[in-house]
Amino acid sequence: MEIKKVKKLSDFRHLNLFEIEYVDMHQKERTWQLASRMSEPKCVTGDFSKPDAVVIVPFHTKKNKLVIIKEFRVPLGDYQYGFPAGLMDEGETIEQTAIRELHEETGLTVTQIKKSTLPAFSTSGLTDESVSMVYVECEGTPTNIHNESSEDITTLMVSPSEAETICQNPQLKIDIKTSLILSFFAEMKKI
Repeated sequence: MEIKKVKKLSDFRHLNLFEIEYVDMHQKERTWQLASRMSEPKCVTGDFSKPDAVVIVPFHTKKNKLVIIKEFRVPLGDYQYGFPAGLMDEGETIEQTAIRELHEETGLTVTQIKKSTLPAFSTSGLTDESVSMVYVECEGTPTNIHNESSEDITTLMVSPSEAETICQNPQLKIDIKTSLILSFFAEMKKI
């Protein structure tokens, strides 16, 4: 497999489309379209070291509950249950992004960063976007006062039984990362 040519199809701030011409394992020329948050896709630059975004898995220590958000997502035309998350700003570390985004989206304050993961890919058939998961402990009272006008977010704190109820409701739209962690939390009663 070898990439031969890249054609940029769009030029937006947070999302670009590319057409990739490549040769498959039988030496047949093919094309693939992909979305990237970069000005050049990672399959061309080879830079997979830094995630595009951070997903925060917050545990509220005083409430002894996992924090999730219910956020309106335009591509779904509906609300999705997920974890607070956001794009990394230039020069920001994974941990700095996690602290900033948790506060902006929920009003909660990180008290301890437990661990963060290497960048991982969830939809590599469509995009080269990667995220790092950051597990944190937090405190405070939820508020949406810091939300941008484009964000419609409700913060929820869930127990293991509430996590199970969310996961089993076919009417709800749940982010895949959140679904996996909520299922684990419901079964194991811990993160």
